[in-house]
Parts: sequence; structure tokens; C-alpha cells
Amino acid sequence: MRQAESDEGSGYWYPQHGVPTSVDVLNLLRRYRATEGAMRARTRSSMGMGETDLLALRILLQTQRSGELMRQRDLAHALGLASPSVTALVDRLVRSGHVRREPHPDDRRATIVVPTTDTDTEVRATLGAMHRRMIDVIDSMDETERLAVASFLQRMVAAVEQVDEHEEPAPAPVLTA
Repeated sequence: MRQAESDEGSGYWYPQHGVPTSVDVLNLLRRYRATEGAMRARTRSSMGMGETDLLALRILLQTQRSGELMRQRDLAHALGLASPSVTALVDRLVRSGHVRREPHPDDRRATIVVPTTDTDTEVRATLGAMHRRMIDVIDSMDETERLAVASFLQRMVAAVEQVDEHEEPAPAPVLTA
């Protein structure tokens, strides 16, 4: 991809290359993140919920598909939220009809959080076509391309996850008169 072919080039001061430069690739990653963020905002808007609510639904639907049960405290752990915050979140999702609380089948003291059938249908209707398009892009790649993309993304995740220690600034020189 040439810079001129990109909607968001790396800047006029970068030389033209026959292959994407590191700056071009980083700009494409930024563009993808912005586009994905806009898609998530549209999804949240169409479903009438916030980012954490949508993430909770995704976790609950994945858990349900895997045949596992999700207690409210498990959801709190998965989301990295305190118990009162998750209680408020689940209360909102119950009121909106996206989840219900049910007794735990093996522990009479516990309840589980279960997404409703309508929620699964709504999420599939809202995101299904986009997910199919994304899978089609990946399926159109040969094995070498998929391996390269997977390796690249794994290394980018590792690069971003690494926490850098900030150097302490040098003390300001003491001026004497």
C-alpha cells in the first residue's frame, strides 16, 4: 500500500515507499482502532447501553456458549470491578431485559447471571454482518498471511503491555546568587 493510497497517510514529510513503512502500519492500526471504537459506539447507542454493559454482555454470552455458569462475583472479577459496581450493572441489565438472575443449580446460596435469548438475538443482529465480513477478510488470507498477522498482533500486544519505568527527572540546578 502506497501512502497516496491510504486515506490517512503518515504525513507529507515521510518519503514515498513501495511498501508500507512502520509509520504507515501504525497509522493503519490507529485508524482501525478509531473505526472499531466508532462501531462500538454505534452498537452501544443502538442497544441503549454503555461500554461496560456491552462488555459484560459479551462475557456472559461467551460463558453461556461454553456451557459455564457466571456468578455475579465472577463477572466482577472478569470486568475488574468492585462488587457494588457489578450489582448496579447487573441491576441495569435486568431492568433493560438483557439478563436475568437465576438460582445457581448446585449452590442454593448463589445466583447466576444469564443473558436472555432476546439479548443473544439482538447482539447477533447488531454485530453479525460485521463479524461475518471480518471473518471473510481473515478467511481470504493464506496460511502464511494469517501466521504473519497473528505474529504481528501478538508482538504488538506484548509491546503495548510492557510497562516502562519512567526516569525521574534530574533535579533542577540550584542557583546561587
